[in-house]
Amino acid sequence: MTNRFRLLTALSLGLALAGCKSSGELVVDGGGAGITAIRTTCPAVGIPDYTGDVTLFRSATSKTQADLDVTAAMTDLTSNCNETGERVYTEASFNVVARRADARGARSVQLPYFTTVLRGGSAVISKRVGTVTVNFADGQERAEATARAGAYVNRAEATLPADIREKITRKRKAGDPDAALDPLADPEVRAAVQRATFELLVGFQLTEDQLAYNATR
Repeated sequence: MTNRFRLLTALSLGLALAGCKSSGELVVDGGGAGITAIRTTCPAVGIPDYTGDVTLFRSATSKTQADLDVTAAMTDLTSNCNETGERVYTEASFNVVARRADARGARSVQLPYFTTVLRGGSAVISKRVGTVTVNFADGQERAEATARAGAYVNRAEATLPADIREKITRKRKAGDPDAALDPLADPEVRAAVQRATFELLVGFQLTEDQLAYNATR
């Protein structure tokens, strides 16, 4: 999955997810007579808006192009999920592509990144911070590194209750009073789907200034 999600901190975690078709969606089946549930207990994986890039400056008080030091971006986010046990484990991997303004000398740059599990679009279940190190050789302007992040989700919490699943997947016949009604319009169904929806989000652990810079540039 690509960079389609949300921000990290208390400020950012309240923003809505960008649209993204995935196996967690509920879709109308081909016959139009019912709803087919194709959701999974595996969390959706993504990078929150504005956290997939980081810009470092030589001066803490200047953000001009002349003071630019290092820029880095997360790319090629992929994930693997093992949902065979009671605790569903998802591991995400991604590349970090970095450039520096001054290519003189060998240099290592450490970039902190976060891993957080979100439930229902807003509740933070867990958060960890790691570090990815990008190594530049002397004369090298561009360098890459790879990092991984993983988290567990309780299978029972990510599974829809049987009565809710029945409401969603029950076949409707033409002429039924609720044949044309969207099951997700039912507040009880919508709330249950939201409670059972988890996301694994990764992004650079930014300062407030860095986050503001990304949001306004």
